[in-house]
Amino acid sequence: MSTILFDQQPETTVRQKRLSKRLIAWSVGGLLIVAVISLVAWRVTHALTARSAVAVAALPTVSVAEVSVSAVPATVSIIGTIAARYDMPIGVEGEGGRVTAVYVEAGDHVKKGQVLAHLNNSVLEPQVTNLEAALDQAGAEAELAQAEYQRASAVGASGALSAEETQRRKSSAVTAGAHVKVAAAQLAEAKARLARADVRAPDEGIILTRSVEVGQTAVPGGEALFRLSKDGETELRGQVAEQDLPLLKVGQLVDVKLTGTAKTYQGRIRLLGAVIDPATRLGTAKVSLVPDPNLRPGAFARAEVTVSNAERAVVPQTAVLTDDKGSYVLIVDAQGKVERRAVRVSGMVPTGVTIAEGLKPKDQIVTTAGAFLQEGETVKPVLVTAGRT
Repeated sequence: MSTILFDQQPETTVRQKRLSKRLIAWSVGGLLIVAVISLVAWRVTHALTARSAVAVAALPTVSVAEVSVSAVPATVSIIGTIAARYDMPIGVEGEGGRVTAVYVEAGDHVKKGQVLAHLNNSVLEPQVTNLEAALDQAGAEAELAQAEYQRASAVGASGALSAEETQRRKSSAVTAGAHVKVAAAQLAEAKARLARADVRAPDEGIILTRSVEVGQTAVPGGEALFRLSKDGETELRGQVAEQDLPLLKVGQLVDVKLTGTAKTYQGRIRLLGAVIDPATRLGTAKVSLVPDPNLRPGAFARAEVTVSNAERAVVPQTAVLTDDKGSYVLIVDAQGKVERRAVRVSGMVPTGVTIAEGLKPKDQIVTTAGAFLQEGETVKPVLVTAGRT
């Protein structure tokens, strides 16, 4: 037995040594694997960090400003043209004829009844002369008939003339008097036709246009020979947005400017339209103006009416863009992505554009170069100070 034990002890020791070596080998291999994995992870992490840094550095940098709300005067615009308040066409009243003289030009100030042009009256004048002679003749006959009737009445009581004769002479006197009235009426008619050979101003005012020349044949119902602005009064006839029309009132003061000029003309709202055009969604407004030589009918003009002070968002003018869908601005959200936001522009102030709808306080809007950005694009915003009113 002792011999057998002596032989097994060395075998057990050998096995333990082999197991120890294997454990050491596995430990070293595990450490090597962990080291390799750590190295790979470190390299991947470093590469991702580098790529992220490069990606952030590659993002386009845009200037943004926070939307601020300020109290600004709310104004309503009226866009239209200058027109004569009373535009009176002047044409031929009578039978018409060839124009022999024109006495006024466009821009002349005329009085009521003033002769503007003269038509050929070579036929009417002899008719008037003839009727004047007929009236004189009828008057003389009436006087003679009246005198005979008076004599007959005086001697009729003595029986020198019969009652029938006296009645006949009375009838002759009445008939002669009627002839006088007929001749007078015919003469008055001829004189009226003769007077219509002169084209006269129906009222005081300024001649706007002249479309007649000497030698031209003027006929009733034809083209107007002149256009007259009664008393020289002018007004702005313009259009107003549907939502702004209720803010206006008759009598409100209006500042009117002609296109291309800085001078301001004072006016008052005279009339507001009763309907809205269903196609354009615009209403009409008429603004009476103080007569001025520079306010020529047909000139394009714009009026501004201050209706109240309202809280409005004010943004730089360069931030507002326009396309076929309307006005809009670009917003940068919390994730740095570009977002399109439709807005309604309500006016202009010295520091920018006032926005009535579409923006909220603290919204970050792209101030410049918005046209080069795409909706949904990621950008690197740089906050700048926005102008305030």
